[in-house]
Amino acid sequence: MISDLVPLFPEILLALTAMVLLVGGVFHSRDVTREATVLAILAMLGALVLIVVLGPDRREAFSHLVVVDSFSSFIKTLILLASIGAAAMSVGFLEREKIARFEFPVVLLFATIGMMMMVSANDFLSLYVGLEMQSLSLYVLASFHRDSTRATEAGLKYFMLGALASGLLLYGISLVYGFAGTTGFNGLAAVLGQSGHPGLGVVVGMVFVIAGLAFKISAVPFHMWTPDVYEGSPTPVTAFFAAGPKIAALGLITRVLAGPFAGLSGQWAQVILVISVASMAVGAFAAIHQTNIKRMMAYSSIGHVGFALVGLAAANGLGLQAVLVYVGIYLFMTLGVFSVILSMRFRGRMVEGIHDLAGLSKTHPAMAFVMAAMMFAMAGVPPMMAGFWSKVYVFMAAVKSGLWTLAILGVLASVVSAFYYLRVVKVMYFDEPVEPFDKPERPMRLVMAVTTVVVLAISILPGPLLTGAEAAARALLP
Repeated sequence: MISDLVPLFPEILLALTAMVLLVGGVFHSRDVTREATVLAILAMLGALVLIVVLGPDRREAFSHLVVVDSFSSFIKTLILLASIGAAAMSVGFLEREKIARFEFPVVLLFATIGMMMMVSANDFLSLYVGLEMQSLSLYVLASFHRDSTRATEAGLKYFMLGALASGLLLYGISLVYGFAGTTGFNGLAAVLGQSGHPGLGVVVGMVFVIAGLAFKISAVPFHMWTPDVYEGSPTPVTAFFAAGPKIAALGLITRVLAGPFAGLSGQWAQVILVISVASMAVGAFAAIHQTNIKRMMAYSSIGHVGFALVGLAAANGLGLQAVLVYVGIYLFMTLGVFSVILSMRFRGRMVEGIHDLAGLSKTHPAMAFVMAAMMFAMAGVPPMMAGFWSKVYVFMAAVKSGLWTLAILGVLASVVSAFYYLRVVKVMYFDEPVEPFDKPERPMRLVMAVTTVVVLAISILPGPLLTGAEAAARALLP
C-alpha cells in the first residue's frame, strides 16, 4: 500500500536512480561515469531533502518490518553525506587510474540503499536483507580495480571473512528466534522485557549477533580484514568504507542492543566493554609503526570504533547520545583526511607513504592545514576541539554508569593514539620538503573546505549536533 511506501521514499528514489543509470549506462556507446556520478549525487541530495520533509515522527511499514524515526533519520543523513563525499572524490581518481566505469556510482547507490535499510530495520529479517545488500555491493567496490592484484586480494579477503560474519549473524538470529519465538524487534522487546531471567539460548544467540555486527564495524577481535582491505581497495572506496558503512553498522548495533535487547543490557554491556577496550588498545598501538597512511587510517578507524563503543557500553541515554555525537564528528574528520590522501599525487602518480607528506606545509600550505586540523581533531586535542568533545561525551557517559576503569583506559588509549596523529603533523611541518604534489582537483578542494569548516564549527558551537543527537537517542529509549 502507498502508506507503506511513504516512509521509504528516500530509498525508493535512490533505487529508481540506480536502475535508470544502470540501463542508461549499458546503452551508451561512450563512458558516462562522470555524468552518472553527478546524477547519483543529485539523487542522494534529493533523498536528504525527502528525509527532512518526512520529518522525525515514528512510522512503521510492511507489517512492522521497517521503522523510520528520528534515530534512523539522523544516521541516514550521515550515510548520505558519506556517500556524496565518496562519490565526489571518486571521479578524478577513476579516470586517472583508467578504471572509470558507470557501474561505480550504481554500486555505490545500492550500497547506500542497503545501509539505509539496515538502520531502519525493525526485524531481523529486514536487517539481514539490508546488511547483505550493503555487503555484496562493498565486495564489488573493494575489488573494482580488477587489474590490480592488491584490489582483487582485498575484495577476496573481504568476501571470505564477510561470509563468515554473515554465518555468525544468521546463527545468532536463529537461536534468538528459536528461544524467543519471534524475529521482530517489537516482539523481542516485549518477550525479553517480561522475562526477568531470559533463557541461556537467547543470551548465546545475542552474543553471536553481536559478533556478526562487530565484524561490520571492524571491532577487535573481528578486525583482521580492515588493514588489508583499506590498503588494497581503490582510495575513494577506502574513504567510503571508513565513513559510510562504519557509521551505518554502528547505528545498527546501537538500534539492536538498545531496542529488542534493551532488557539484556546487563549481559551485552559486558561484551561491548571488552570489545571496546580491545579495539582502543589495538587501534592505539598497532598504528604506531605503520608507514602507509591508508593502513594507519585503518587502525585509526578501529580505535575510533572502540571509543564510540564506550558510550554504548554505558547503556544509558547519555551514552546513546554520545555514540551519535561521535559518529557525526567522525564522518567529517574521515572525509577530510581522505580528501588529502586522494590529493597525494606526484606527476599523476598516487603515493601512500606518510613520509611523502614531508614538508607539505611549504609546498601546499592549505592542504597541510586541512590535514593538521583533522589530525588534531582525531587525536582529540586543542585547537581542534570537535574530536575532544566527542571523546568527552563518551567518557562522561561511562563515568555516569560507574565505568571509571573503562573511561581511564579510554583516556590512556587516546594519549597513545595522539602520537601517530601528531607524527603526521610533524612530518608535514618540520621535515624537509620532497617533490611537491600536483594541484588538488576541484572536488577535493571542495571536500577539504567543507569538512574543515564543519569541524571548526562543531569545535566552537557543538549545540546543533548535540540537539540532533539527543532527539535521535530519545527515539530508542522506552
